[in-house]
Amino acid sequence: MCIAAPGKIKNITKDKAIVDFNGTKIEASNRLKPTAKVGDYVLVHAGFIIEIVDEKDALKTLACFEEIENA
Repeated sequence: MCIAAPGKIKNITKDKAIVDFNGTKIEASNRLKPTAKVGDYVLVHAGFIIEIVDEKDALKTLACFEEIENA
């Protein structure tokens, strides 16, 4: 089992996106989700954006992770 954390797209160039996960930025392919745009929250697996997440849900998930971290 794995837990996916949403990251926010900061930049897109052709078929690559820079995704920010709480300050850690990674490069991910957007070939599976070409409609992803700067500002979207996404889930990344194995270097590919696999899902675009609703911002409200992403922020709720991030708040839960922060709560766990601070417990």
